[in-house]
Amino acid sequence: MPKILIAEDEPDIRELVTFMLRFAGYEVVAASNGEDAVRTAAREIPDLVIMDVRMPRMTGYDACRLMKANPDLRHVPVVFLSAKGQESEIQSGIDAGADEYLLKPFSPAELTNRVRGILSRYGK
Repeated sequence: MPKILIAEDEPDIRELVTFMLRFAGYEVVAASNGEDAVRTAAREIPDLVIMDVRMPRMTGYDACRLMKANPDLRHVPVVFLSAKGQESEIQSGIDAGADEYLLKPFSPAELTNRVRGILSRYGK
């Protein structure tokens, strides 16, 4: 069963995404800020990271850069979740090392389909 790290500072969104992914059959670990996301990713080595852009202690962009600099995490795909859909925001996420960018709000089907697609591209 693939393991997914969800990093989101809003408890309601974090719990909703965790529920949706567990219901879809994934193992889920969660972090509430960027620093925790980096630590949890290093400890758990997830198959996928889904991360908010704006979080306390460390932005998703900075957390992604740190993960991609870690040889144990470099291969792990990262998807950013954000309410900000401007082209510059999306490009900043891609420049930080993200594989995809998913805009809030999103439907459960959209989230699980994107997750399934990303994991299959990475052979998970």
